[in-house]
Amino acid sequence: MLAAIRSQPWAIMPGYLEAIEAIALRVLDDPAVLALSGDGHAGRQISAVAQMGARAASTRTAMLRDGVGMLPLMGPVFPRANIMTEFSGASSLDVAAADLRALQASPDVKNILMVIDSPGGAVAQVNDFARMVAASPKPVSVHVTGLCCSAAYWIGSSAAGGMSLDPTGVVGSIGVMISTSYQVEPDANGRRDLDLTSSNAPNKRPDLSTEEGQAQIRQMLDAIEDVFIANVAQGRGVTEAVVRREFGAGGTLTGKAAKAAGMVDRIEPDGLDGAIRRLAKSGPATPRRTAAANTLTLAQARAGL
Repeated sequence: MLAAIRSQPWAIMPGYLEAIEAIALRVLDDPAVLALSGDGHAGRQISAVAQMGARAASTRTAMLRDGVGMLPLMGPVFPRANIMTEFSGASSLDVAAADLRALQASPDVKNILMVIDSPGGAVAQVNDFARMVAASPKPVSVHVTGLCCSAAYWIGSSAAGGMSLDPTGVVGSIGVMISTSYQVEPDANGRRDLDLTSSNAPNKRPDLSTEEGQAQIRQMLDAIEDVFIANVAQGRGVTEAVVRREFGAGGTLTGKAAKAAGMVDRIEPDGLDGAIRRLAKSGPATPRRTAAANTLTLAQARAGL
């Protein structure tokens, strides 16, 4: 299981990747696991689910309240259902995609709200799901109850209906990393663990080594990061240069700072309940970024793009 985890790139907050590795090894008293067990995410998620109403028809996880169909994206994100999604509070993109289609088809759903509290996850299928969210015939809005980081922000920033944030919500951690190891001694115990990050995310992980042999792996991470940043820029209606410069460089922003940087559209003083009530009172959602798109077009014209 550890080999499978380390064979792929991740867009996730580093502490969560350490915890996933520890859980895979069944080292449940690892400091990374203990740190996350007390970070309040379980209570936030229980509170969020309690506000979402009843289970939406023909879905596994989606909820329905006052014409607002809610699609939760909670915990680490994986491409497919697995033991983590079934028993450890993680989310799978295959289930989320099926539930999104059901909400799109339901006559009872006037607006769709994705409710996110996720540190990110595996890169596989994230771009495909983000494109599905962006192209939804019923525009998807996003509300962040806790974390919307890395792969989760990749997905959330693509939502055409805009993003709202709890006053203490956290967004960002844009960048890609891989956890790996290399041989330093001849026996099986002589391996050194190493985490590498993509070049635009210096704050995502302290630089553990500067050996030139890591450049080849970093090239792969940078290529994925380029797609990540391009999607965020398109979704938020800004240039890629703005994302690289203003969106945390792999770090995170909270509340008003995230709104000031343009990473979200509004701070919701009443949290998730306020976001649901606002959408329930409104007509069918329409894409929100006309002004932002115009600003982007002007910036690109000035840059000669």
